[in-house]
Amino acid sequence: MRILLLLLAIAFPLSAEDWPQFLGPRRDGSYQGKDLPAWPATGPQQLWQTQVGAGFAGPTVAEGKLILFHRLDHEEIVDCLNSVTGKPIWRARYGADYVDDFRFDNGPRAVPAIAGGRVFTHGAHGMVHAWDLKTGKALWKLDARTQFKAPKGFFGFACSPLVVSNTVLLNIGGAQAGIIGLDVASGKLRWRATEEPASYASPVLATINETPQAVFFTREGLVSVDPATGKVRFSHHWRPAMRASVNACTPVILGDLVFASTSYGKGATLLAVDGADLKTVWTNDTSMSCHYSSCVVKNGLLFGFHGRQEAGADLRCVDFK
Repeated sequence: MRILLLLLAIAFPLSAEDWPQFLGPRRDGSYQGKDLPAWPATGPQQLWQTQVGAGFAGPTVAEGKLILFHRLDHEEIVDCLNSVTGKPIWRARYGADYVDDFRFDNGPRAVPAIAGGRVFTHGAHGMVHAWDLKTGKALWKLDARTQFKAPKGFFGFACSPLVVSNTVLLNIGGAQAGIIGLDVASGKLRWRATEEPASYASPVLATINETPQAVFFTREGLVSVDPATGKVRFSHHWRPAMRASVNACTPVILGDLVFASTSYGKGATLLAVDGADLKTVWTNDTSMSCHYSSCVVKNGLLFGFHGRQEAGADLRCVDFK
């Protein structure tokens, strides 16, 4: 069992910003609420704590509710807690049989998304659910692994749902359904695109050249689609040569520039997008080669971890352009 700690600095109402999805409200790891108070020498005050099961999925927060997605025994659990007090509001559960081939962890990987009064989860074995945020009632479910014949890959399904208007977007790596768009209300398939295998990165929404785009970093590289239709806007092959490798760093987008990074000797690239045309701004394996973690850009500076997990990574700041 693990313990989730909620600290005064992130839980108190002064934050003025919910954190309803992977990497926050803008899906870029940035916080734009009121300034956080300085921490005392002993660290921020702990408000509450709770036991957590298996998994890598971080919590999300909206409307005073904290959603925790984890696994206990043979079930994937969705807990809704009061974000300030930690008191339980509701719990949903369903059977889970995922077994990690590398014995790392059998719990969910994908961070839940909260949107439009619903909670969307994507389990380690490809089960996609929508839950009512207030009550925890199951609204719909989809077995993406079975329906789209999607392999579990090295470490299971890990794409954190991206909700755009009335569509839930996921990279599941299915047959003729590498990327899918599901109706938020019913879970029915709205569109499917590419046969791109799934990665361990999650998509981001951006406006590039005045065009809304959902940018994915699949196992094979970058793919941008129209979030409403699934039409491919551009793609760029970017993956290590070795088979036993993963793409896991979420793309970083600044204007018409798209940053992608991986490890295993491949490294990072920054691309300038002009419609379907891409121009390489820079590429190397020495500045910011990310294994699993994603980067954050602030004031033209890119912050992230360079290096492999096994050998240890360095926290770095590099010039984005």
